[in-house]
Amino acid sequence: MRQAKITRKTAETDITVSISLDGTGQYDNQTGVGFFDHMLDQLARHSLIDMEIRAAGDLHIDDHHTVEDTGIALGQALTQALGDKKGIRRYGACLLPMDDALVRAALDLSGRPFLVWNMDLPTPKIGTFDTELVREFFQALSTHGGITLHVDALHGINSHHMAEAAFKAVARALRDAVETDPRKADAIPSTKGAL
Repeated sequence: MRQAKITRKTAETDITVSISLDGTGQYDNQTGVGFFDHMLDQLARHSLIDMEIRAAGDLHIDDHHTVEDTGIALGQALTQALGDKKGIRRYGACLLPMDDALVRAALDLSGRPFLVWNMDLPTPKIGTFDTELVREFFQALSTHGGITLHVDALHGINSHHMAEAAFKAVARALRDAVETDPRKADAIPSTKGAL
């Protein structure tokens, strides 16, 4: 039941995102940006959120609008799929190693978007992909998903490894946060009674 489909169309991009929170991590992501597709695949696989994304963007300019708008649409899909957030665990965290990289992600599905980003990727590009777009994606996801998100690189010398570790760490944290808490499946996880 916890599914959503979002379509976002602007003068710069045309994006459709379909997700199922109770999936097995299946994915079919096609944005026209190869490295970004690889990262979205990691996000789906390690969060166990089934994800299908189609994006057509103004790649003749650069990848920025496509990456950012995909983050916006995915955040909106998460918000829709979570509904009133009854029964979720709400919080998630992961300390994820990938070769030289060690990235920590912690998040709260609080409805209060905030991004703390402590990742200095050592190169401006990964192949043809601008590394600054990694932060842009997570900023858009956090803002439109109502997520308090902290991402910290504790170690790393390879930009690809660091970026991939960030996507995987956020995925694992998201997996924990969206799961149903069997001890409180009928309650909003807040003393306020709403998120």
